[in-house]
Amino acid sequence: MAWRDSRRSRQRLLLFMSAIVLGIAALVAINSFGDNLARSIDDQARELLGADLTFSWSRPPSPKTAKLAKTLGRDRAYEVSFASLVSTPKTGGVRLAQVKGLEGNFPYYGTWEVQPASAVQAFRQATQRVALVDDGLLVQLGAQPGDSVRVGNLSFLIAGRVTKTPGQAAIAATVAPTVFIPNQFLASTGLLQRGSRVAYKYYYQFAPGTDVEKYVKTISARLDKEGISYDTVDGRKKQTGRSFADLTKYLSLVAFVALLLGCVGVASAVQLYVKEKVTSVAILRTLGASGRQAFLIYLIQTALMGLLGAVIGALAGSAVQLVLPRVFSNFLPVTVETSLSGSAILGGIGTGVLISVLFSLLPLLAIRNVSPLRTLRSSYEADLSNRDPFRWLVYLLVLGFIVGFAYLQTKNFMLAVGFTGGLAVAFGILTLLGLGLIWLVRKFFPASWSYVWRQSLANLYRPNNQTLILVTSIGLGAFLIATLYLTQGLLLGRVELSASGKQPNMVLFDIQNTQIAGIRSLVTKQKLPILQEVPVVTMRLNDINGTTNADRKNAKDTTAKTPSWAFTREYRVTYRDTLISSEKLVSGKAPYQKNGAIYVSIESGFLDRMHLKLGDTLNFNVQGAPIQTIVGGTREVEWNRVQTNFLVVFPSGVLEQAPQFHVLMTRVPDNQTSAVLQRALVSNFPNVSAIDLGLILKTVDEILGQISFVIQFMALFSILTGLLVLASSVVISKYQRLRESVLLRTLGASRGQILRITALEYGLLGLLAALSGILLSLVSTWSLARFVFEVPYQPSILPLLVVAFTVTALTVVIGVFNSREVLVRPPLDVLRAEG
Repeated sequence: MAWRDSRRSRQRLLLFMSAIVLGIAALVAINSFGDNLARSIDDQARELLGADLTFSWSRPPSPKTAKLAKTLGRDRAYEVSFASLVSTPKTGGVRLAQVKGLEGNFPYYGTWEVQPASAVQAFRQATQRVALVDDGLLVQLGAQPGDSVRVGNLSFLIAGRVTKTPGQAAIAATVAPTVFIPNQFLASTGLLQRGSRVAYKYYYQFAPGTDVEKYVKTISARLDKEGISYDTVDGRKKQTGRSFADLTKYLSLVAFVALLLGCVGVASAVQLYVKEKVTSVAILRTLGASGRQAFLIYLIQTALMGLLGAVIGALAGSAVQLVLPRVFSNFLPVTVETSLSGSAILGGIGTGVLISVLFSLLPLLAIRNVSPLRTLRSSYEADLSNRDPFRWLVYLLVLGFIVGFAYLQTKNFMLAVGFTGGLAVAFGILTLLGLGLIWLVRKFFPASWSYVWRQSLANLYRPNNQTLILVTSIGLGAFLIATLYLTQGLLLGRVELSASGKQPNMVLFDIQNTQIAGIRSLVTKQKLPILQEVPVVTMRLNDINGTTNADRKNAKDTTAKTPSWAFTREYRVTYRDTLISSEKLVSGKAPYQKNGAIYVSIESGFLDRMHLKLGDTLNFNVQGAPIQTIVGGTREVEWNRVQTNFLVVFPSGVLEQAPQFHVLMTRVPDNQTSAVLQRALVSNFPNVSAIDLGLILKTVDEILGQISFVIQFMALFSILTGLLVLASSVVISKYQRLRESVLLRTLGASRGQILRITALEYGLLGLLAALSGILLSLVSTWSLARFVFEVPYQPSILPLLVVAFTVTALTVVIGVFNSREVLVRPPLDVLRAEG
């Protein structure tokens, strides 16, 4: 019976089926990609690390531990790394890069992709000065293999172009491009000076079958005590898998939004379909069918269409997942091998069927109550006017499904509840706006306006109107895309480094005490301003209120809550007696000395994370010399300002004689001046590094552009689903409106009048939907700016105008296109075709 009844309505059933296709496609694509990524990470785990075990540290370990580090494993490689300016004499290019002095056979696993491949062996056996340089850095410097690169006091022949290093994503090479040189020449560069920030690392290869995890556990306490970080294959696998699992969970939620958007279309389509079938149901009831049987007939139809849509969506998603590794390639440290994921496909099909049935139940419940009296009296409506208690059960089932699905994706119940609550708020606001429009038009109907305007406005609240469904579905699509652009603008504003005014755009650091006068002279000779000059002292924290890291768990004061990282991290502090423009006093005083006591100022957020309070004592170790201090004040710091900011600030007169380096900030007017300054630094002060903030901003823009593309790629599913919901809603409601339009034609309305009525109605609906979504996006992004990013909110108007215009235009085009039948055919033909 369900099959026979569907024959005349399959075209209309296919319309609402199409609403879930894209949502299922997005869901299956993302879940398949996540499964393939997890499998690839598992298969390529050793390549992520390039070794079985790594040790890394930034301060010299004890002699005993240093001896252990040199004897572990069957084979080992040693790396010393630091940031420095490098240049190519041939082109004159200068760039801040990561310099790595490498010794040994790294990588032990995976392929170090270098062009030509023979350059790797030549580098490992180097008796002359050769270098391997990241491809991105060669492009920026305008150099190629065969040229030379200058690192400190030495020049190295570029033997090869590095296209991929095991465990490194392509985006990392863009942010921090690397120059690899043989470790034996590192000391001669003159860059390893007292106070230089240097990182040390060992890569180890063990004999096959060695339980590295078990061995590391036996020495982990000793390594932690000395501040040595370690990483194993299993640890890197878990860390990488967890990071990208979070990515796939987020993208799955985005896909789920597209699916829910489609389900709104399903619910509205079924509701209109049920209204059309009320007479047929009444006839069935007259012939002896029960309300339950009639309900099951249309439930089966809906479930079959949902199954078909889910299968098509799963097939489409399996095809889309072949593209995703290319979309994410710059962010992935592994090569993703794509294959069909049975669990993702079956899960997508099951989700599609379940969600189709759930969202169809609300309108289908009314079928059970259709009275046979409707066959005799078309005006009889008492059967459907009563409240159905089963509707509340369906509401709970829908809500439970959304929470449950979100929890399966995030494994975090509170996040799942928050996600569901956010959706409910968005849908609620859009629904209220739609209802508000209906009320306003009905309440303040402009009776004196022209006939076309009156008819268009009346259509907004007439029976079978589309106001609520279109405002909700298209409004949510507009909300998603508008929020995307506005959030992207917030992110760019967060890292905006200022291209005007007098803010610094060049930072010089690692300046030694003996060099500061020469650097000042070099900068002023080029007629550049010295905007800020700050001394920096590195130190570590020995104890808080007399309690060290070893016995902090037994302490009874606030130190008991202090995290262990407070004792293991390195602190870079400065000294002055006043606050600067990026700081605001929160409590206490600025740094000062009184009666021989040293009162330091702590950044307020850091104070909270450390669980400290005013008056607590902090004992610092400055290159072996203890300095006892007291927390005398807290500051609020604007970290997004382009200047040096610190967590801890000492008063003057305490650290002047301590080992230190200086940071100097200036402003260069153009790229040519920047290049001249950096070349002078490389020639006269090779250990001093310079950060060109303009170049950094360009790099950040490129990264954000790639991230934005990824987000837009996923938002595309929601947008297309919204358009399908629009199309299906308009097409299905067309069958309810045909007689109205034909009646208008019969009464003498011209084609032009009907066209204008239709265009105005859909134009108003599209504009309201767009404005509703944009209003919602403005509120949400203002909240992000105010409470998350803490930046001034200045939304970009142009993207919002583009969204409003596009949504409105598409709504009008689709609405008019689907009404063309009334315009081009005689009224009698239309009535006969519709039966």
